[in-house]
Amino acid sequence: MQTPELTTWQINSYYTLIIATIVLLFGRYLVRKYRFLQDFNIPEPVAGGLVAAVIIYALYLFNHVSFAFDKSLREAFMLVFFSSIGLSADFSRLKAGGMPLVIFTIVVGVFIAVQNAVGVGLAVALDQNPLLGLVAGSITMTGGHGTAAGWGPDLEKIGLANATDIGIACATFGLVAGGLIGGPVARRLINKMQRKPLETIDDGGNDTGEDANDMFEKPERKRLITASSAIDTLAMFAACLAFAEIMDGIDKVYFKPVLAILDLPKFVWALAFGVILRNVLTNIFRFNMFDRAIDVFGNASLSLFLAMALLDLKLWQLTALALPVTIILLVQVVVMALYATFITYTLMGRDYDAAVLAAGHCGFGLGATPTAVANMQSVTERFGPSHKAFLIVPMVGAFLVDLINAGLLQTFVKAIH
Repeated sequence: MQTPELTTWQINSYYTLIIATIVLLFGRYLVRKYRFLQDFNIPEPVAGGLVAAVIIYALYLFNHVSFAFDKSLREAFMLVFFSSIGLSADFSRLKAGGMPLVIFTIVVGVFIAVQNAVGVGLAVALDQNPLLGLVAGSITMTGGHGTAAGWGPDLEKIGLANATDIGIACATFGLVAGGLIGGPVARRLINKMQRKPLETIDDGGNDTGEDANDMFEKPERKRLITASSAIDTLAMFAACLAFAEIMDGIDKVYFKPVLAILDLPKFVWALAFGVILRNVLTNIFRFNMFDRAIDVFGNASLSLFLAMALLDLKLWQLTALALPVTIILLVQVVVMALYATFITYTLMGRDYDAAVLAAGHCGFGLGATPTAVANMQSVTERFGPSHKAFLIVPMVGAFLVDLINAGLLQTFVKAIH
């Protein structure tokens, strides 16, 4: 019996955006309706996008239909998201972190190298492409969905088929795993201190005045933006995207022939210019940066980008790699839990703040910064506030870790390739 011919429907950017928006709305409904999605801090675009991917898989199996979604807007939203990370990096906040920030950054950097060594080693042992170990390593575990999709096309060019799809699947696993182990790791450490849960938490007298603390320790606070601030913010995003586009061409022509490691992904240039632009405007020109607008546009772009990336997730292409990838990911979870317990906790001072930091490290070491914040909130709601953790983790998890990860990944990719 002859297999029916596969029909591919081309979806242009206009309809891709419409479908992605519907996926987001459906994801929001699922997260609000099902408590376990909230408990694991599964983002709305991931919840809705996975359902959409399953529906597309069913259409492929039973109707032999596939979809080719336009990717131009997806890349633009990805670059806006990484630009928002750079534009949020205020050097004055980095100073406020002091030596604990430096130590935690080093701890995280070493773990990224460990994560990639474990991934590549297991991939080789399982007779797989070593690049698969990087995808199931810091690209998705520490980097998350954004970094997975950012690196995917480059890895596909150098020999790892379906790298983007594999990365999205691994990053989704990481979100769940990071949310599952962070709280238990911290609670085990806190129980060893014999610290008792608080019936009520009143941290009004411990307010440090840091905006970062208000943003993450008081997540329900509403943030209003104006038309003027929105336009200013969009102009900064446009500058970051333009710089990334220009540098992406320059580094391939001038930098790469000199030193291959300098051939950076486009999103790294967008992030780096965001850092420069933010600190030049605020420190030299005394520009009043509107962080709330940056946060809103950055998060909205990430949601749309994730929805579009998951729409393009072809589950039928991942079945052959299911077993080796699962083995690598499970080992990564064990390594993360052990590292957070014996390295992160120890080097950060072996106190309550160190335990909360360990929970945060589990969150973004396997998932993403929102997962880290959710882990810490679940601990501090029960045992009391940790301003130190809420100051350090967002800066490292949402900014510094991306720079460290990009540099180390370049080294590993060049060494393998």
